Amino acid sequence: MDCGPVAGSTILSIRLRRVRIATPDCLLSPGARMSLPVDPTPERRVSAPVRERADVVVVGGGPGGSTVATLLAKSGHTVVQLEKERFPRYQIGESLLPSTVHGVCRLLGVEEEIANAGFMHKRGGSFRWGTNPVPWNFLFAVTPEFAGPQSFAYQVERMKFDDILLRNSARSGTDVREECDVTDVLTDDTGRVVGVRYSGRDGAVHEIEARYVVDASGNKTRLTRHAGAQRVYSEFFQNVALFGYFTGGERFPAPDSGNILCAAFDEGWIWYIPLSDELTSVGAVIAKEHAAKVQGDREAALMRFVDRCDIVRDMLSDAERVTDGVYGELRTRKDYSYANTRFWGNGMVLVGDAACFIDPVFSTGVHLSTYSGVLAARSINSVLAGELTEERAFGEFEGRYRREYAVFYEFLSAFYDMEQSEDSYFWRARKVTGFDRTDMTAFVSLVAGAYSGEDALTDADAVVIRFRESTAELTEAAARTGGMDTDSGQRMNHLFKAPVVRDVMEEMNALQARGAMGSRTVEAPLLDGGLVPSADGLSWAEPAVRAVS
Repeated sequence: MDCGPVAGSTILSIRLRRVRIATPDCLLSPGARMSLPVDPTPERRVSAPVRERADVVVVGGGPGGSTVATLLAKSGHTVVQLEKERFPRYQIGESLLPSTVHGVCRLLGVEEEIANAGFMHKRGGSFRWGTNPVPWNFLFAVTPEFAGPQSFAYQVERMKFDDILLRNSARSGTDVREECDVTDVLTDDTGRVVGVRYSGRDGAVHEIEARYVVDASGNKTRLTRHAGAQRVYSEFFQNVALFGYFTGGERFPAPDSGNILCAAFDEGWIWYIPLSDELTSVGAVIAKEHAAKVQGDREAALMRFVDRCDIVRDMLSDAERVTDGVYGELRTRKDYSYANTRFWGNGMVLVGDAACFIDPVFSTGVHLSTYSGVLAARSINSVLAGELTEERAFGEFEGRYRREYAVFYEFLSAFYDMEQSEDSYFWRARKVTGFDRTDMTAFVSLVAGAYSGEDALTDADAVVIRFRESTAELTEAAARTGGMDTDSGQRMNHLFKAPVVRDVMEEMNALQARGAMGSRTVEAPLLDGGLVPSADGLSWAEPAVRAVS
């Protein structure tokens, strides 16, 4: 068996229960050798799977998987992380938020490595959105707490960013195994998931028993049903994206040259992400009903959309599309807003795109993935330490995760509902005022869950009223924010006063504060009757009871 080099210098105490073939040296720590009994029957020696044991198996090597694996390994647990592909590999989703950079990455211990990777600095987003034809800025300095050195993020090439996080997971003690395809789960007599079965690079079958299995295998996961979960797609965000990469595109004047641009046009909107001084990611988002327009000649379709959006057309006037290498392919993605009915159960925990995903206009993908990885690690650490019950620990995980998804859903719904000058099907269909009971039912299914405590979400009329109010507040705040002038950050307090923006920033601010201050940060419970992070941020704790005088 050849499973390739194992990242990291040490594999932590993986106990082999029964081995029918010799364990290769690549599964042992450097310099170590292990003498194991060998089954004398050649046929059985070939066919029987290797059976191992670990505390946790993490399926997936993306940001969510590497986050949870790293934080579990840092807590002393034996963790095996299985990744189907070999890194570095291509992935979409290049625009980060500050909470990932200054909060999660610092907690993981990779902030300095990320800072030295040469990624494009991003002060915020530039939008050609609403009735105002002049682009306006959404700067991260909108939050008074982070109006200084931490008011930036990065535009990243995910091949490089994800590889940094995966290698860091290995350095932290995780047994990282690439080119390992998980084909099934192991269950006990009660139906609880107790491990996974996977095929290695050589095609041999392997089995790992574990206390918990974390599914971080992305939107194409095949494992969520084992957690008792079903995927529910949004009735509101049913779009299709067609995207590719260009060289030689224009940049906004400094210091906004690294901003993501989101520009509306009559059939949808276009993202424009500067990944470096030369490379730009460009994607058009249109309604699912018009997916036929992206079939056939994809390049012609993408350029038609670009021609309909004057600001992007002008910025690409001297650019050329990349036509070779990993960035040379034109790709599509559809039905990308959804959530599962459960985020944990039966010994499984869902993080990142395996659990949920929402429209990319505000670059939430990596944030939700890494945030859920932090939450999952805290819950697993607490249960394995015997400090909390599963229901208490994972109730906090699911409640916080669904709340974060819900506030972004509300924010993005209001953002789409901002008054548009275009009178097209795409924008008419996305007016919050057009929500019907079916839309609301789908929304409640998406965000309410068993542990969210969001009783108000069961009232469809109340949700519509709240969304209308959010739309009005966001539209007014955006109108007062100003244009692309460099001092616009001084007027971002208009946006911050909008309640829907404050809700979106709340948990991101908490992650940044913990990254900046570490154990000195004292957080209040986010949920009614909920838990708080431990001093080191790696587990949950009951909130301190204040004495009443």
